[in-house]
Amino acid sequence: QVQVRESGGGLVQPGGSLNLSCTVSGSIFRVYVMGWYRQPPGKQRVLAASITTDGEAVYEDSVKGRFTISIDNVKNTVSLQMNNVKPEDTAVYYCHAVGSLNDNSQFNNWGQGTQVTVSS
Repeated sequence: QVQVRESGGGLVQPGGSLNLSCTVSGSIFRVYVMGWYRQPPGKQRVLAASITTDGEAVYEDSVKGRFTISIDNVKNTVSLQMNNVKPEDTAVYYCHAVGSLNDNSQFNNWGQGTQVTVSS
Protein backbone atom coordinates (compact mmCIF):
# COMPACT_ATOMS: atom_id res chain seq x y z
CA GLN A 1 0.00 0.00 0.00
CA VAL A 2 1.06 3.56 -0.63
CA GLN A 3 1.40 5.73 2.42
CA VAL A 4 1.26 9.52 2.37
CA ARG A 5 2.49 11.32 5.45
CA GLU A 6 2.67 15.02 6.24
CA SER A 7 4.81 16.88 8.70
CA GLY A 8 5.70 20.43 9.61
CA GLY A 9 2.42 21.88 10.77
CA GLY A 10 2.11 24.01 13.83
CA LEU A 11 1.38 27.44 15.21
CA VAL A 12 2.83 30.44 13.44
CA GLN A 13 2.31 34.18 13.76
CA PRO A 14 0.83 36.26 10.94
CA GLY A 15 3.56 37.26 8.57
CA GLY A 16 5.68 34.33 9.58
CA SER A 17 6.79 31.29 7.66
CA LEU A 18 6.23 27.59 7.84
CA ASN A 19 7.38 24.66 5.77
CA LEU A 20 5.27 21.58 5.26
CA SER A 21 6.64 18.32 3.97
CA CYS A 22 4.95 15.25 2.62
CA THR A 23 6.48 11.94 1.71
CA VAL A 24 4.84 9.18 -0.28
CA SER A 25 6.20 5.72 0.32
CA GLY A 26 5.49 2.17 -0.71
CA SER A 27 5.88 0.05 -3.78
CA ILE A 28 5.65 2.92 -6.23
CA PHE A 29 6.34 2.82 -9.92
CA ARG A 30 5.56 6.44 -10.68
CA VAL A 31 4.32 9.51 -8.93
CA TYR A 32 2.44 11.76 -11.30
CA VAL A 33 1.37 14.66 -9.16
CA MET A 34 1.37 15.68 -5.54
CA GLY A 35 -0.63 18.44 -4.01
CA TRP A 36 -1.49 20.26 -0.85
CA TYR A 37 -5.13 20.73 -0.03
CA ARG A 38 -6.39 22.66 2.92
CA GLN A 39 -9.59 22.67 4.89
CA PRO A 40 -10.23 25.68 7.11
CA PRO A 41 -12.52 25.22 10.10
CA GLY A 42 -16.11 24.86 8.95
CA LYS A 43 -15.19 25.01 5.27
CA GLN A 44 -14.65 22.59 2.44
CA ARG A 45 -11.32 21.17 1.42
CA VAL A 46 -9.73 23.05 -1.47
CA LEU A 47 -6.52 22.82 -3.41
CA ALA A 48 -3.79 25.14 -2.22
CA ALA A 49 -1.05 24.01 -4.58
CA SER A 50 -0.06 21.04 -6.67
CA ILE A 51 2.98 20.02 -8.64
CA THR A 52 3.80 17.35 -11.16
CA THR A 53 7.03 15.41 -11.17
CA ASP A 54 8.00 17.55 -14.14
CA GLY A 55 7.77 20.60 -11.93
CA GLU A 56 4.53 22.07 -13.27
CA ALA A 57 2.96 23.87 -10.36
CA VAL A 58 -0.43 25.45 -9.87
CA TYR A 59 -1.58 27.60 -7.00
CA GLU A 60 -4.77 28.82 -5.51
CA ASP A 61 -4.99 32.55 -6.14
CA SER A 62 -4.99 33.35 -2.45
CA VAL A 63 -1.61 31.71 -1.88
CA LYS A 64 0.11 32.71 -5.10
CA GLY A 65 3.21 34.75 -4.40
CA ARG A 66 3.31 33.61 -0.79
CA PHE A 67 3.52 29.82 -1.00
CA THR A 68 5.95 27.79 -3.03
CA ILE A 69 5.50 24.11 -3.76
CA SER A 70 8.42 21.92 -4.72
CA ILE A 71 8.99 18.25 -5.32
CA ASP A 72 11.94 15.95 -4.81
CA ASN A 73 11.48 13.06 -7.21
CA VAL A 74 14.24 11.01 -5.61
CA LYS A 75 12.75 11.17 -2.14
CA ASN A 76 9.13 11.28 -3.36
CA THR A 77 8.68 14.29 -1.16
CA VAL A 78 6.72 17.44 -1.76
CA SER A 79 7.20 20.58 0.27
CA LEU A 80 5.10 23.66 0.74
CA GLN A 81 7.01 26.73 1.80
CA MET A 82 4.51 29.10 3.34
CA ASN A 83 5.68 32.68 3.65
CA ASN A 84 3.85 35.75 4.89
CA VAL A 85 1.12 33.59 6.31
CA LYS A 86 -2.26 35.06 7.14
CA PRO A 87 -4.92 34.04 9.64
CA GLU A 88 -7.06 32.80 6.76
CA ASP A 89 -4.35 30.25 6.01
CA THR A 90 -5.38 28.43 9.17
CA ALA A 91 -6.50 24.98 8.12
CA VAL A 92 -5.76 21.32 8.19
CA TYR A 93 -3.38 20.76 5.32
CA TYR A 94 -3.67 17.45 3.51
CA CYS A 95 -1.14 15.98 1.16
CA HIS A 96 -2.47 14.19 -1.90
CA ALA A 97 -0.51 11.94 -4.20
CA VAL A 98 -1.45 10.36 -7.51
CA GLY A 99 0.63 7.80 -9.29
CA SER A 100 0.99 4.17 -10.21
CA LEU A 101 2.20 1.06 -8.46
CA ASN A 102 4.70 -1.46 -9.75
CA ASP A 103 1.92 -3.41 -11.42
CA ASN A 104 0.78 -0.17 -13.07
CA SER A 105 -2.30 0.05 -10.92
CA GLN A 106 -2.93 3.66 -10.08
CA PHE A 107 -3.12 5.07 -6.60
CA ASN A 108 -4.82 8.18 -5.34
CA ASN A 109 -3.99 8.58 -1.68
CA TRP A 110 -4.34 11.18 1.03
CA GLY A 111 -2.28 11.88 4.07
CA GLN A 112 -3.81 12.21 7.50
CA GLY A 113 -3.46 15.98 7.54
CA THR A 114 -1.39 18.41 9.54
CA GLN A 115 -2.76 21.40 11.40
CA VAL A 116 -1.54 24.88 10.53
CA THR A 117 -2.71 27.65 12.80
CA VAL A 118 -1.88 31.27 12.04
CA SER A 119 -2.55 33.40 15.07
CA SER A 120 -0.98 36.22 17.00
